[in-house]
Amino acid sequence: MKRFLIAAVLVLTALMNSVAAQPMKAPKGGKPISDDLLGIFFEDISHAADGGIYAELLQNGSFEYNPTERDGWGPGTAWKLVRPGHSLGRMELRMDQPLHPNNPTYMRLYVERAKEYYDYNGWTGIGLQNDGFDGISVKGGQKYDFSAFLRNVEGEAKQVRIALVEPQGWGKDPKLLAEAKVNVANQNWQEFKAVLMPTADCKTAALQILVLTKGAVDIDHLSLMPQDTYKGHGLRKDLIQALADLKPRFMRFPGGCVVHGGGDGFWNTYRWKTTIGPRHERRPLKNTWGYHQSMGLGYYEYFQLCEDLGMAPVPILPCGVSCQGANGGWGMKGQAQDVVPMSEMDEWVQDALDLIEWANGDVTTTWGKKRAEQGHPEPFGLKYLGLGNEERISPEFCERFKYIYERVTKAHPEIVIVGTAGPGSHPGNSDLDNGWKLAEEIGLPIIDEHYYEPASYFLSSRQYDSYPRDRKTKVYLGEYAGKDSKLLTALAEGLYLLHVERNADIVCMTSYAPLFARKGATNWNPDLIYFDNERPFLTCSYYVQQMFGQSSGQYYYGDCVRFEGDKAGVLQPEKDSHYGQSVVLNVKTRRLYVKLCNATAETKLAHLDLRRFGKAKWANKTVLTGAPDAENNYDQQPIVPVQQAFNIQPRTDITLSPYSFTMIEIEL
Repeated sequence: MKRFLIAAVLVLTALMNSVAAQPMKAPKGGKPISDDLLGIFFEDISHAADGGIYAELLQNGSFEYNPTERDGWGPGTAWKLVRPGHSLGRMELRMDQPLHPNNPTYMRLYVERAKEYYDYNGWTGIGLQNDGFDGISVKGGQKYDFSAFLRNVEGEAKQVRIALVEPQGWGKDPKLLAEAKVNVANQNWQEFKAVLMPTADCKTAALQILVLTKGAVDIDHLSLMPQDTYKGHGLRKDLIQALADLKPRFMRFPGGCVVHGGGDGFWNTYRWKTTIGPRHERRPLKNTWGYHQSMGLGYYEYFQLCEDLGMAPVPILPCGVSCQGANGGWGMKGQAQDVVPMSEMDEWVQDALDLIEWANGDVTTTWGKKRAEQGHPEPFGLKYLGLGNEERISPEFCERFKYIYERVTKAHPEIVIVGTAGPGSHPGNSDLDNGWKLAEEIGLPIIDEHYYEPASYFLSSRQYDSYPRDRKTKVYLGEYAGKDSKLLTALAEGLYLLHVERNADIVCMTSYAPLFARKGATNWNPDLIYFDNERPFLTCSYYVQQMFGQSSGQYYYGDCVRFEGDKAGVLQPEKDSHYGQSVVLNVKTRRLYVKLCNATAETKLAHLDLRRFGKAKWANKTVLTGAPDAENNYDQQPIVPVQQAFNIQPRTDITLSPYSFTMIEIEL
């Protein structure tokens, strides 16, 4: 009997879960809203990639830093010669017979005396030390994968010691954390690997590679990577988890101005084909923001990250037009915008076609085979492709954009093309006007608008209320942010997103920018997530974005909330009223989300009428509030959301604290 009852309970539970999982029918009064409304935009700015989400712990591991990237830089940047035990030797920069033409620079270590003099407390040899990005942070008992390409120049095999150490200051032996030894006999390049397990935590560790045998050894493409990365895919777990918690629906990458080389011209344009394949064969590039891109984080890793987080990939390709800021040309009337000759545009078209094949083609295709060789035989399922980023909408741009757009859409009508509205996408801006004119002429599916403004703009602007409703082209708000990290600015951004949800027939996608910034290496403020070697620091804007990401759905309802004191029958406050609301229904998950923003200094009372949705099973309320000028920083995080159970009724009144954002999640 007991066994029968248990079986009956299990069956009943399964049936209940099955019923709960069934999509519901949306009640009347809803307006369709994009399920992909909130995503993220990743650009390698402020060391977001190397030294950021790419988990590589060594800096300049391929000796490819150079003065073009930053004054005073060179192949030896981030490295120093070490010779413990008074060993004698030197290092020499070389480029003959490189490991790969895309990474032509390497180091040769000459050892004149390593062991003959005396063994200084076990430390001898000639070698190199790398301190990573402001120190290497390691955890005791965890495993770290070391690899390097080594070549014995001549003579007997060379013994090489790899050591993780904690430096103790000048004149003192470093503390040994982990070590391994390899013998280098081959006079051709050979990859060597070792697993290092530190005996203790250390925030300021360094990696030493020491040649212990007299003679010469060539060294290139060194790497130290934690084994514990996000899903084992080489990205830093805590930073990617911060992205996962946003529940983003898509990711735009790799930029931003990074796409077309920023102010450096076509030689520095980001070309996706040089970022795939074995890492030592990828071509590094100067970063637009004044540092080095190793391309360890390349297109394969971007697509893999999208798959890991359930995001639609939105790669952005250059389209034969440079940034108008080339050669210091910001503010000019177009003299600085370079264009490729029309006779060369087929190369740029082919790059786009090959990317689609690489992402979606089967293993029998040329580029699908290359994807499979990297470990992903199944297609990635690319849906969106962006062409261009913030270029001035000049006649030359229009000619080249139309050329590539027509050929890509003819070959792949299933791909949704995202175009650009140029820099500064406000009504009355000539680039915005020209961009929309081009979009309507060619039937562009989505146009990408960008703007960065003070909080006052987001508090009062209702830009999309005035957009024509008969346009076929939808808006992707691809870059936007207030101009500081204070709570009031985050609330202003939240109020603006409520306005965007109300205009879901116009706006189909949004992404805050920039996404990441490393402490001590920040190119732009504000950013959504700041970080150091130990942890991410989440801003007020991050938590607002998180609540919107967690409340995605397919239908918007604008007539379920009324604020006390507003005119009878008026459901949306005037544009200068710093408060607002939105109700979104997800019919797939049977969740209803009520979002309420009060960016005023007064308490607000909101009347909710949710009778059309039926009886609620449960509800949670999440509130973000505090002083309007408060902000989260490296020293303190005073502004965090607080969640609690909420007794929801079909008709409910809710009091909103001053300077607060509230989200109520309801299961139906």
